[in-house]
Amino acid sequence: MLKFPNAKINLGLNITAKRADGYHDIESCFYPIPLKDALEIIPSKKLSFETTGLKISGNSKDNLVLKAYELLKTDFELPPIEIILHKNIPMGAGMGGGSADGAFMLTLLNEYFKLKISTEKLESYALKLGSDCPFFIENKPKLVSGRGEVFENTKLDLSGYYLALVYPDIHISTAEAYSGVKPKKPEISVKAIIENLLVEEWKGKLKNDFEKGVFEKYPQLSKIKNNFYNEGAVYASMTGSGSTMFGIFNDAIDIGKITANHIIKL
Repeated sequence: MLKFPNAKINLGLNITAKRADGYHDIESCFYPIPLKDALEIIPSKKLSFETTGLKISGNSKDNLVLKAYELLKTDFELPPIEIILHKNIPMGAGMGGGSADGAFMLTLLNEYFKLKISTEKLESYALKLGSDCPFFIENKPKLVSGRGEVFENTKLDLSGYYLALVYPDIHISTAEAYSGVKPKKPEISVKAIIENLLVEEWKGKLKNDFEKGVFEKYPQLSKIKNNFYNEGAVYASMTGSGSTMFGIFNDAIDIGKITANHIIKL
């Protein structure tokens, strides 16, 4: 059985407070995009995990796909399987690829073994894997708050726009990104901007709090953002804690000149 975990972008990201549990309160809008990995499970006599595509650093035992399997195995009698993950979404790029893989593994196992786990329960399992993981269970545009696990539906629809993605060879850890941020309440919330302003009105208002500190350390990212605007983007930003930069273009704009890793019609 095969699934295709997709990436997401953050539309705005405010770090509003430091929590007693060590996490931060945020507000953002998570938006799924059609840049995908491939995840397959096959019946097997023993558990195995193979990766292809982009190289994944670190110990494979720490991969969220395997952790998702072990998590469900504590509550269900799962037989051994062969797991194959093809990585296409870059790691450490702020697009939630690893989180998507873990969440999609939960839904894949639920469907394949007919476990009948509810969406709410799947989200509960996903939260044990990571703060971003529950988003990928429903995988729809969501206004996000709390540490990233509190969701609110939004009618935002970017269909018809073009999305240009640039991810330079820069890995920014979450700790590194947070080191350059001082939590504060924004003058205007992400929700207010997303729900009351046109995409063409987001520039200068819908902000990512990570950008200031990250841009000081990696000025090339700021240059990419400026280049998007110079080439006609209606909105441009860093997604998540970086380092992927994205530009949203009107479908009437000639984006053939944009140097990007991917150009996607939403």
